[in-house]
Amino acid sequence: MPHTFEPPVVDAVVAHMNGDHIEDNLLIVRAHGVPEATAASMSDADGDAGTWTVIGPEGPVGERRIRWPGGPITERAEIRREVVALYDAACATLGVPPRPH
Repeated sequence: MPHTFEPPVVDAVVAHMNGDHIEDNLLIVRAHGVPEATAASMSDADGDAGTWTVIGPEGPVGERRIRWPGGPITERAEIRREVVALYDAACATLGVPPRPH
């Protein structure tokens, strides 16, 4: 069973990703199994993965759960590290230059 973060932690992460990193969300889901995505928003996070709600050209696609590249995590600070790793991997896969962190 994955580690469960307290709701305020998940809410803060989701708000940050959807407020400041909406384009990153799209790159992440495109590179991790939904190349046709036209929009994506983070909807959840636990110790094993992040979850994104995905929209395609014809409407909602559903949710995409993407495992953390470094494996299971248990600390809030590790979420940022893993999301950055997902973003960097997405940029490499899609041939997009990553911005500095």
